[in-house]
Amino acid sequence: MHVLILGGTTEARALAGLLHGSGDVRVTSSLAGRVASPRLPAGEVRIGGFGGVDGLVDWIRAHAVDAVIDATHPFAERISFNAALAATTAHVPLLALRRPGWVPGDGDDWRSVASLDEAARALDGLGDRVFLTTGRMGLAAFADRPEWFLVRSVDAPDAPMPARTEILLDRGPFTLDDERQLIRHHRIDVLVTKDSGGAATAPKLTAAREAGLPVVVVRRPPVPEGVPTAATPEEAAAWVATR
Repeated sequence: MHVLILGGTTEARALAGLLHGSGDVRVTSSLAGRVASPRLPAGEVRIGGFGGVDGLVDWIRAHAVDAVIDATHPFAERISFNAALAATTAHVPLLALRRPGWVPGDGDDWRSVASLDEAARALDGLGDRVFLTTGRMGLAAFADRPEWFLVRSVDAPDAPMPARTEILLDRGPFTLDDERQLIRHHRIDVLVTKDSGGAATAPKLTAAREAGLPVVVVRRPPVPEGVPTAATPEEAAAWVATR
């Protein structure tokens, strides 16, 4: 059985390891190629786009793929849409592997927004020093803001970006002590993040709560209609076993 896993997330790598280790499944992981030095999963790996829906359909057929698992980042909306359409066209089953989103707890001061543009507008009156952890692709939404930004990402972002910006190149997981120290050292007033879910970057939310900081959280887009979901790599591996 040949399974195509879309995505370079932590969950995608864990799933590739589970399936490859079973010895019963041929696994190909497809990475977008946006990270300069990605952590490679077990099994076969391809890097780069497919050329849209038609290209993905052609690849599925040419490589005799029996099932597709969309384990991309929860905010990779375009590839998720393309995967749903391609799987339907190629007549192969599709599963979306999505780690659960974050949920505010007692003491959290969260502002839920629908987009990065809305997140930028939500900063009015919240403070002058912003810890921005939404990745390197959407900084243009904040380019006209007057605040000072600490931008953390795996690779260096491209312009446009806010005029007052400090870049911090780092890759999770991050510890709670690390996040506490970062917030204190940079005198952060407000945190902006996407609801990526997972444990690797969640300590920043705890550190923000302890410091009494407001947090602007960008809601994740929904999984395409009709696509079943799994919350863990183990659930996804069990779904593959039923195929």
